[in-house]
Amino acid sequence: MSVDKLAKAYISIDKANAEDPNKEKVNDEFVPKELIYGQRMTATIEKFEPNAAEALKLAARSQHICRWEIPRKNYAMDRIGYLKWREELKKFHASKASEILEEVGYDLETINRVSFLIQKKKLKKDKDTQTLEDVICLVFLNFYYEDFLTKHTDQKVIDILQKTWHKMSEKGHESALQLSYSEKALELIKQALSKDS
Repeated sequence: MSVDKLAKAYISIDKANAEDPNKEKVNDEFVPKELIYGQRMTATIEKFEPNAAEALKLAARSQHICRWEIPRKNYAMDRIGYLKWREELKKFHASKASEILEEVGYDLETINRVSFLIQKKKLKKDKDTQTLEDVICLVFLNFYYEDFLTKHTDQKVIDILQKTWHKMSEKGHESALQLSYSEKALELIKQALSKDS
């Protein structure tokens, strides 16, 4: 693994994500949302899969690269519109990441692999795609779930938790259950899992 090249790629990805006009409050400071998201993805994958391949680490960091450039509101506010938006985002993120990795000096094989992973191809069949999905779900549960549950009905939250759980591996489930949750958040997870069994 080329540590220097990986570090350069992280800097370039962060530079792109630092342009995000949407901000999130972290430790009393407002930071670009996708910048902190990418850094949380890296921190989570380092803990969850310390021996992750370089392409997987790059895919994790660039998972939401420049996401704000394709707003949800540009698509119909229904299930079909949502799915179309998500598909467009995957291609967009893969393309943006590929441009940056080419500039940094990565070979075509690595770039193609990162693109494959960002597009979540062969979920449940490809080990790295599954690991990336686990990390995405863990980042949601660790950093965004508590806020999410205050904005939605219990039933909607339970539904999302069940969908999240289905995407994860057994290893992902184990890690998710080791995270720290509020009493309400944990109760909804228990309800989701009991209804799922």
